[in-house]
Amino acid sequence: MIQLDEKIYSYLLAVIPVVAIVFVLLQIWKKRTQNQFADTGLFKKLVPNKSRFKATLKLLLFLTGLAFLIMGLVNPKMGTKLETVKREGVDIVFAVDVSKSMLAEDIAPNRLEKAKRLVSEIVNQLASDRIGIIAYAGQAYPQLPITTDYGAAKMFLQSMNTDMLTSQGTAIDQALDLAATYYDDEEQTNRVLFIISDGEDHSANATLEAVERTVEEGIRIYTIGVGKPKGAPIPIKRNGVVERLKKDSQGEVVITKLNESVLTDIAEEGNGEYIDGANTDAAVAYIKEQLLQMDKKEFEAKQFAEFKDQFQWFLGVALLLFFLDIFVLDKKTTWLRRLNLFNDSPKRQ
Repeated sequence: MIQLDEKIYSYLLAVIPVVAIVFVLLQIWKKRTQNQFADTGLFKKLVPNKSRFKATLKLLLFLTGLAFLIMGLVNPKMGTKLETVKREGVDIVFAVDVSKSMLAEDIAPNRLEKAKRLVSEIVNQLASDRIGIIAYAGQAYPQLPITTDYGAAKMFLQSMNTDMLTSQGTAIDQALDLAATYYDDEEQTNRVLFIISDGEDHSANATLEAVERTVEEGIRIYTIGVGKPKGAPIPIKRNGVVERLKKDSQGEVVITKLNESVLTDIAEEGNGEYIDGANTDAAVAYIKEQLLQMDKKEFEAKQFAEFKDQFQWFLGVALLLFFLDIFVLDKKTTWLRRLNLFNDSPKRQ
């Protein structure tokens, strides 16, 4: 596993394309200036040892050396030992609704982005809890198994979209059944399931039955509502531009509404609570308080230890490249001129 010690220095990599652009502009200016002074043939006679590719070679050496120097400042560290540690926490699974109704923009920027932000902010408040992620629409899909790697969780979370599942609709029952398989039966940790949705459910009876099965597994269910009761149309976009609004089979524009009653029923049957997700800070603060009140169970987790610095390798390569750059001259070398690779030696009269 690789860990970046000083990520802030990675922004310096933006200097590299800027230097390359400046170099290209400088070469264009020099070419135009030379053409005003003398034509190409005359210029070659005046400066016969001028190399046409050494300047580019020197630039490549310098930029590559600069890149390695910056990576040395970032200081990548590599985990060399995987060890088992004891941690205390709660096992949390997030089931995120990715059906098309989550594209409604009654909450900015839209319901799905709001749901992802809620989950991300909750994860930021966690310390030693384990988390998993499920995506569901017409079917449920395991996005991330139970883990303590919060960085990976956020990466998978951001990749979630309404096109990731081909089966559309909203089947909360399948999300519940899949979530029940996420937890470790041997360790018997406290188990919490957060369902983040607008409450649309196309299998209400099956959902309540699934809630009962989930509760029997010792899982407490919380629901978080995203959207507004008055509802909003579902925009169909291409390249960020709205092409049309989703319509039903009768050609009427579909208005999707937040169904708080469904989410409240699920939470009550699941020994949890319904939480309004409209105010992110308030919702996250309440959830943090709820999690702190829960008993923490001890479990084992694998993590990398003894991270070793790797900056010296990058700095060594950078110094070598800078050294080569200094000793590569702009004029042609004798052996290269004899090879005449570019057939640019003056013609005999």
